[in-house]
Amino acid sequence: MDKKEMNEHILVCLSPSPSNTKIIEAASKMVEAFNANFTALYVKTTKEPSKEDRQRLNDNVKFAQDRGATIESVFGDDVAYQIIEYSRLSHVTKIVVGKSRVKGLSNIKPTLVDKLIAQAGNVDVYIIPDTEDTRPAPKEKEPIDLNALKKDLLKSFVILSITTLISYLFFEIGFADSSIMMVYILGVMIIAMITQGKAYSLITSALIVVIFNFLFTEPRFTLKAYASEYPVTFLVMFFAALITGTLAGKLKDFASESTRNSYRTKILFDTNQLLQNSTSSEEIVTIMAKQIQKLLSKSVIVYIKENGKIDRPYVFMYNKEDPSKYLNDHEFKVAQWVCEHNKQAGAFTVRFTDSSCLHLSIRVNQQGYGVVSIPIDEPIEPFENSILLSILGESALAMENYRNIKDKEESIILAENERTRANMLRSISHDLRTPLTSILGNASNLLSNAHLFDEKTKSQIYLDIYDESWWLINLVENLLSVTKIEDGDMHLNFSYELINEIVEEALKHVDRHKIEHKISIHSEDDLMLVKVDSRLMVQVFVNLIDNAIKYTPKGSHIDVFILKKEEEVLIRVQDDGPGISDEDKEHIFERYYQKANTLADSRRSLGLGLALCRSIINAHGHEIVVKDNVPHGTIFEFTLSSKEVVLDA
Repeated sequence: MDKKEMNEHILVCLSPSPSNTKIIEAASKMVEAFNANFTALYVKTTKEPSKEDRQRLNDNVKFAQDRGATIESVFGDDVAYQIIEYSRLSHVTKIVVGKSRVKGLSNIKPTLVDKLIAQAGNVDVYIIPDTEDTRPAPKEKEPIDLNALKKDLLKSFVILSITTLISYLFFEIGFADSSIMMVYILGVMIIAMITQGKAYSLITSALIVVIFNFLFTEPRFTLKAYASEYPVTFLVMFFAALITGTLAGKLKDFASESTRNSYRTKILFDTNQLLQNSTSSEEIVTIMAKQIQKLLSKSVIVYIKENGKIDRPYVFMYNKEDPSKYLNDHEFKVAQWVCEHNKQAGAFTVRFTDSSCLHLSIRVNQQGYGVVSIPIDEPIEPFENSILLSILGESALAMENYRNIKDKEESIILAENERTRANMLRSISHDLRTPLTSILGNASNLLSNAHLFDEKTKSQIYLDIYDESWWLINLVENLLSVTKIEDGDMHLNFSYELINEIVEEALKHVDRHKIEHKISIHSEDDLMLVKVDSRLMVQVFVNLIDNAIKYTPKGSHIDVFILKKEEEVLIRVQDDGPGISDEDKEHIFERYYQKANTLADSRRSLGLGLALCRSIINAHGHEIVVKDNVPHGTIFEFTLSSKEVVLDA
């Protein structure tokens, strides 16, 4: 395939003609032959199509979409100019258009094909001849809206009366006839702007000639005119008023269509901006549905695709409409078909025509992310349909980006978990090996050389084995607790216990180096009950006091304060050691985090103790915090729920 073929862009013109499908089919074959981009363009004019024409146009749009065409729409009464301008701006290389062989007024004024050929320039125009009569069928007379007719007649009468009064005032003042004519022409322009239909401009143009002749020409108050130039004046006045009114009406139509197009384009722009800031799949669905409602003023039902199938719907009803008639098994079946085939179906399509909803796929290329169902009772206009498809495309792209980000985050978390697990295994291996090596060495010495050691040496060896064994027990206990927390298997057995007894029990299990520190308990009341899991709370105090022993020098003071605070008990474990840096404070409760300080016993720590304390305190419904102890040292502080002790008389 050469470079030229790859850059071809073929445009086919859409119309309500019954033979338009033949033109589209010919264009699609050219697209396959040239491997080209394919666009189907509809030029909307100020002339309102009939209901039958709208239905045929919608069928032709669907036919073009099925052939892979991108549907575009522009607005303007000069159809040939709009097609050529779009082709120039979109780099179209070939235009495919049909031409009927039925004789008509083509010998009097140039046809659309003639205009395209004359203005095409470097764009090739391919004409598909048609032997069928493509003239539209006569329009069925639509019922007249009497209320609208009365309102427009009243508006015309009021404006005409006002312009006549102003003109009569100008005549009495002595203004020239030309000034009076301009007042009437202005009135015709205003009437054209505020009424519907061209008939009012035509009728008003004729009336102002009659009124001008009756009121302001000699002889006055008759329909005669003495001056010979008056017939020409009347004729010029009529056509000037008619042309001015017609142009004003067209200007109103163009302004109205431009406003609608601007609103639709703003919806698409806002959709893009909102989707860029979306942070969840549900938010994307909500934004998409709300924007579609703004565009179509219809209810919207969204199904998200999960594991190849759609699940529960997200329902966004318009004007409190009852959703039950759109949430039945048949509509769900159609939505499931759309999800599987990535094609539209339902109302006003060629598939499942008995459906009450139009079902559209939310997709990027061939990757579908869900289905949008829109209850409709008439075909969606081509331009609105184009905006709708763009909203769905933007939403699908946002869903794809969100899922990619989510998958990436999950991969990062998984990699981080693997890295943490590997670091933990290395730490556990090192920390288990050190005390086990000491225990093994001391036990070997006792077995081989016990008779050579005096009693003091043996006692020291026994003490070392005891210390290392107790340290291993605490390590294993913490590991088991952390595992339970990670697996969600931690079950608390709450009961009311005396807090002083819990602290005293914890002191029996702390590191034997506690004798090298001054540990004190300060309690406001010896009979304070707290609602806790006593076994886990003992572990909290053991970890906090052990942590203070490890990170403070010999002779340091470790104080446990138990204070009454309304319906709670405030616990404060503090020391007067070197303290904790601000950097460490931010991470000290993180699992496997190890302080940079040198430990008092030179043994590494897994960084589980404080993390476990926080998890246990949180499970009790409270928080633990770390503070500085002035002038130096550290304070760990938390609260527990309390209960008054009632003593029997």
